[in-house]
Amino acid sequence: MFYRNKLVKEIIKYGKLCGDKNFTPGYSGNISARYKDGMLITISGSANGYLKSKDIVYTNFEGVSLEKNKKPSSEKFLHIEIYKKRPDINYIIHVHAPYLSSFASASKDLTEAIMAENVFYFGGIPLAEYALPSSMELVHNTVKFFNDYNAVLMENHGFIIGSHSIKDAYMKLELAESYAQVVVNTKILGRAKLLKEEDVNSILNLR
Repeated sequence: MFYRNKLVKEIIKYGKLCGDKNFTPGYSGNISARYKDGMLITISGSANGYLKSKDIVYTNFEGVSLEKNKKPSSEKFLHIEIYKKRPDINYIIHVHAPYLSSFASASKDLTEAIMAENVFYFGGIPLAEYALPSSMELVHNTVKFFNDYNAVLMENHGFIIGSHSIKDAYMKLELAESYAQVVVNTKILGRAKLLKEEDVNSILNLR
């Protein structure tokens, strides 16, 4: 129970941070943590920025709620399949942050090498093809990118990231949203100056 309470407090804390930064407006998005033989995930209809412990439910990897009268997020299978594919991922944050969602809605990825920090932390942020939210097609379209990436844009939808810690997932979410804003600004200013291939390789070798 102590470990569960710790995870719940983490989800609430970082959900509020996401809300404060307008990464997860209104009822959008969901957050989860790997727990026992399943996960703790925000319930359907909850707001990440205003979470209470009652808004988080223990769900198994078949997508079944293990608590009475609590319905897990409709995106539960997206989280489940990422956890199954990536044993190193313990936390997942899915949000509709404005700049990242703008790229997703414009059907544009964030794979150009513009800033060293983003090359280092992400390599790139690919774009998953659109599918109906909560559908298994969306799960399939998105989860396949987690073979090579830890963060993915979902076309006409939003952004999802997984990590070993919730702090790391959140910090990289901040980086990604800032990066998306910088890319928009470079287009306003005319164009971005891309890093050379040898520079990209040197950055990646620092990992």
